Amino acid sequence: MNRVLSAVSLSLLLTPWSASAGQACIKQSPPHTVALLELYTSEGCSSCPPADHFISGLNEAGLGADRVVPLSLHVDYWDYIGWKDAFARPLFTERQYWLSAQGRSRTVYTPEIFVAGQELRNWRLATPAAVRRINEQPAQAQIALSAGMPSNGSLPVEVKAKASRDAALYVVLYQSGLSTEVKAGENRGVQLRHDYVVRDWIGPLALDAQGGPASLPRALAVPAGAMAQDLGVAAFVQTPRGEVLQALALPLCSG
Repeated sequence: MNRVLSAVSLSLLLTPWSASAGQACIKQSPPHTVALLELYTSEGCSSCPPADHFISGLNEAGLGADRVVPLSLHVDYWDYIGWKDAFARPLFTERQYWLSAQGRSRTVYTPEIFVAGQELRNWRLATPAAVRRINEQPAQAQIALSAGMPSNGSLPVEVKAKASRDAALYVVLYQSGLSTEVKAGENRGVQLRHDYVVRDWIGPLALDAQGGPASLPRALAVPAGAMAQDLGVAAFVQTPRGEVLQALALPLCSG
């Protein structure tokens, strides 16, 4: 997972498409570091629903988007026990192993939560303090997000990023308000609800600390039937050793 993809398009300085795309959302990262929270979960895991519920309630608990960017990444290694998770991707399993390796661990499990690239075992109690510590740090990267509205199965976005040292940029599309009636496996007969589920993923894309701001125009794949009010775009900058320099989330504008 520490392989960095070629990012020729990052060097392009383009006229922003958003000026002619009608309704657009724009957001700039703050001067403090926003915490990136990654939940590794699975619909085939009976101990995962409490963690899913936990990140769904972060905003109500006072941990809003200016403080933390939550992402739910569904892994595929529990699919064999009877229920295939439709949101799972091998890429997310690979990333979980990579993050664990950065912490010198060979063990992965669900639910597992990482905050700013660091495993957080006692997440029910420890998350607010961990987020607060990260928020107290000045940001080492800058991110700007611009998103249009979904059309024909795609979402036009533009991400501008600049880092204080060599790092990689990641861009994701997430979806909330999801519901699944599980019909097999450990959660058989349970109606599961999910928020902040990662549906599309771009990265890692190299950022050179010696260069200027990078501009990335892309179209993210929108799941069939997804409603704009349930979608959002997130971006984060991370070093090859797993340190997250900045994160930013942008829910789509309505209308």
